[in-house]
Amino acid sequence: MANKRSAAAKKAGKRGIDAAHAAVEPSLHQQADSGSQETQRFGEIVPMPHGLSAKVAKQSVALLNQTLADSITLRDMYKKHHWQVVGPTFNELHLLFDKHFEAQVEIVDLIAERIQVLGGISLAMAADVAEETKIPRPPRGREQASVQLSRLIDAHTLIIKAARASAGKADDAGDSGTNDLLVSDVLRANELQVWFLSEHLVAASPV
Repeated sequence: MANKRSAAAKKAGKRGIDAAHAAVEPSLHQQADSGSQETQRFGEIVPMPHGLSAKVAKQSVALLNQTLADSITLRDMYKKHHWQVVGPTFNELHLLFDKHFEAQVEIVDLIAERIQVLGGISLAMAADVAEETKIPRPPRGREQASVQLSRLIDAHTLIIKAARASAGKADDAGDSGTNDLLVSDVLRANELQVWFLSEHLVAASPV
């Protein structure tokens, strides 16, 4: 009888240990277990206490996601050229491209956060960004420095024009926060960076 009680106690103790282990064991492969169901679909807006109508929020999210796709593409183009630049201005451009890359990293984060604040979903994955960006895809191989600069300038110009138009739409809709982001962070930073790049392509440039 004592042996039966001892065995039962051991079994209960083991169940207790198993339960404790289960409480701290990571639950892996949840994307398979849940059927990878999205909690919010891309393009849908979750109501947030920002005081804007769902219609205004949805419009701003769409405008911001386009700016985000183009800004991510520009950011990555800077890193590509940072790695691949060669020539007599290598050191200067190598450092400049990386400095501009870091600034674009901050801009991308600000845009993505604003989208979430508005109750939207921001683009994130490279394949999705590639489908949405309006910036032409550069070749995989290395190009001369002057071509790299021209590609970056064209990308900046595209973002600048779109930012002005989107800022105007946000302002007309009463979304001052999005307007401020597009003007103060996106527009002004891109205007400054494109000026730095353009000065490398004057007639006296060695590249």
